[in-house]
Amino acid sequence: EKGRKIAEAMHQRVPSMRYTSWSVVIRTYIIDNYIQELIADGVDTIVNLGAGLDSRPYRMNLPNTLRWIEVDYPAMIERKQKILAEDKPRCQLERVSMDLADRNLRQKLFSEINAKSKKTAILTEGVVPYLSEEQTATLAEDLRQQSHFNYWIVDYFSPRVYKYMQAAQRKQQMKNAPVVFYPSDWFGFFKAHGWTQKDIRYQTVESLKLGRKTPNPWWAQLLSYLMPPARREEMKRFTGYVLLTPAPPT
Repeated sequence: EKGRKIAEAMHQRVPSMRYTSWSVVIRTYIIDNYIQELIADGVDTIVNLGAGLDSRPYRMNLPNTLRWIEVDYPAMIERKQKILAEDKPRCQLERVSMDLADRNLRQKLFSEINAKSKKTAILTEGVVPYLSEEQTATLAEDLRQQSHFNYWIVDYFSPRVYKYMQAAQRKQQMKNAPVVFYPSDWFGFFKAHGWTQKDIRYQTVESLKLGRKTPNPWWAQLLSYLMPPARREEMKRFTGYVLLTPAPPT
């Protein structure tokens, strides 16, 4: 109820929040599908870094043998355990209280998970955009060190959209949680740190398949109509989610 009131108040104050709502729905759909496909491919462990209030272990149709590990700050883990104490997950759910910025602790955790898993997928939903390039680089390298960490699902923003994300109004709206990850070559950055693209799903492209058009204001729709077709197609690929796999050693 508290969350619903916050969402309603945000809609009233900031029209762009309609876009945020749309974005969360589409990204949830994309990631759910990735997870289902990876499990079908033999993944036996999902590691959700910065899990927040994610509820996939409870609402998705998952194998009861699947190991699902959520990692987040102690206060978040404590809150989830309290709220969901009477609910039963559909898989083997574990929660780890940890500040992921502590590199020694996370390396130890990754090593322990790797030793008990045959095929692991990492999920960082809404995490990497708030990390610096240096922080993302060390995280990528730590994940790459593990022999059974086979997949990584991560947020994608085209460099072409950076100027919109860095606009003064958006910066003010996001001042308590600023986006700071702006690599000039997104795919090149991850490849340099051990990961390569296996698949990418763009939010606008997927939303059109679902009949859920981007909730742009009328003036944005008009501008889009007046754009050259190539530019419209490019804009459909501004944001999405990428499935990464370990890059071969160079």
